[in-house]
Amino acid sequence: MEGFLAACVVAGVPLLFATVGALITEKVGNSNLGVEGMMLMGAVMAYVTAMATKNPFLTVVVAAVAGAAGALIYAILTITFKSNQIVTGLTLTIFGTGFAKFVGQPFLGKAVPSEVTNFFVKKSIPVLGDIPFLGPVFFRQDVYVYLSYIVVIVAAIYMYKTRWGTNLKAVGENTAAADASGINITLYKYVHVLIGGALSGLGGAYLSIVRIPLWQEDVVNGRGWIAVALVIFVAWNPIKAFFGSILFGGLSIAGMRLQVLGVGISQYLFDMIPYIATILIVILSTHKKRKESQPPADLSNNYFREER
Repeated sequence: MEGFLAACVVAGVPLLFATVGALITEKVGNSNLGVEGMMLMGAVMAYVTAMATKNPFLTVVVAAVAGAAGALIYAILTITFKSNQIVTGLTLTIFGTGFAKFVGQPFLGKAVPSEVTNFFVKKSIPVLGDIPFLGPVFFRQDVYVYLSYIVVIVAAIYMYKTRWGTNLKAVGENTAAADASGINITLYKYVHVLIGGALSGLGGAYLSIVRIPLWQEDVVNGRGWIAVALVIFVAWNPIKAFFGSILFGGLSIAGMRLQVLGVGISQYLFDMIPYIATILIVILSTHKKRKESQPPADLSNNYFREER
């Protein structure tokens, strides 16, 4: 049981990065459906950097920069030029997919250098790793998993315990009122959209340099879309995102585990489960009535200051 739960944590890491990134973006009032594309950009650039430099630190930094670069394209088009957010996000996914295929084509099937993969081997945290049950599940993981824990904690503190987090939510709930109160709307939107992109890039990088340390074109495999739905499922809460990502990570590997146990059900049927759950989340979200379960009031609405 402990082994399976530990595997769920690992499988949920890319979802966790992408979900926290997406919910930060949406909290500031922007709906970016380009998460899949940004994850792919982060994945391929991390892989190429690992192959070229064999430096794990630089690999992670480049992944974040690549994701942020994709988000910057989206931000310029939607924040500065007021283009439709949904269409722009979908276009970013198409762009990211094409970009990853083009850049990664020469590296298909080639393994990540051992200098990088060895850095991300599992390491037990002293004392915490010895806690019964919790230790093997959460504290005997690789450093990338521990980085995801830090991201969740920092995001929660930022959103709920700081003035900047309060301003962030104000911009997403009522952009005009936030502008009238003196908040720099454009700055807040740009910064948080780029942070969201950087986190998505980090999520993609985990797949290409740690989880599956060789390049393949479908390395993200729809996880970006699952992350978009997870934002709704966790009600825009980074702490809930942690548990939601573990749940969906578990769903993504359940089929493989059951096949090992000899369950005579098609692997492809189990592979459908996370996506079916995603569809159900979107359907059920339309029936949520509680305020804390509702999206930011100005989500997806471009702000025209002249109309304030």
